[in-house]
Amino acid sequence: MVRERVASFPRWGEARPRVFLNSTIWLYVWSLPMALFLISPSLLLILYLLRTPLWEEVGSTLVRQAFHLTLQTSLVTALAALVMGTPLAYLLARRRFPGKSLVEGLVELPIVVPPIAAGVLLLLAFGRQGALGPLLERMGITLPFTPAGVVVAQLFISVPFYIRGARLGFMMVPKELEEAAAVDGASSIHIWRHVTLPIAFPGMSSGLILCWARAVGEFGATYLFAGNMPGRTQTMPLAILSAMETDLSAALLMTGVLMGFALVTLIGAWLLVGGRGESSLAL
Repeated sequence: MVRERVASFPRWGEARPRVFLNSTIWLYVWSLPMALFLISPSLLLILYLLRTPLWEEVGSTLVRQAFHLTLQTSLVTALAALVMGTPLAYLLARRRFPGKSLVEGLVELPIVVPPIAAGVLLLLAFGRQGALGPLLERMGITLPFTPAGVVVAQLFISVPFYIRGARLGFMMVPKELEEAAAVDGASSIHIWRHVTLPIAFPGMSSGLILCWARAVGEFGATYLFAGNMPGRTQTMPLAILSAMETDLSAALLMTGVLMGFALVTLIGAWLLVGGRGESSLAL
């Protein structure tokens, strides 16, 4: 029965039924509105940037300060995610313990929590009147409305992307390879460097790139927890908000920069996984 149905399918090069052709045409027709909806804003921005000379805005104080602060804080955030997120990702990927599902859910919760709500959570925990605020002040550490607060807000929102990618990367490492290397006398460090890390690298790298991109674009939690002070806590997304009221050209230029960065980030993540780690990009 199945063979008869398969045999009835048109072969390559043969004329296909009109029903199939009609369904394909309608598929393109119904897909066009959503494709235009998603693509047209970016294309219009590109056309505007090409037609309007905005390069004089590059040297403006607003753009320069916001760009430098965004670059510095996002790089620190990515480094902190790599150093502190890797052990947690490895733990979630390779160990079983009571409450693991709950921990995994709470770790990934910032991905779906509204950024403004995330800012409230950060104030509740690390604000001057928060649970840990007085203790931090006695230690000489102040987080709200400081550049360090920008990093904390970016890290809280973006590190789940790295943990998810790294966890998937570690899950791709066969335990048999690590056990075989241990039997051959390899130390834990050698197993990590020569077996675990090379296999998990695509997932870790794509997760770190997406984490960095999310830190660059962070807005809500930063606005509420660190404020919007030019030259101190005003990152590029916050600078766009301010420039929309005073300097539209600068706002459009910074929007173009962020859009270009996002595009390069997606291409870089795709090239790193090389088509083998689509699951690590499915965030």
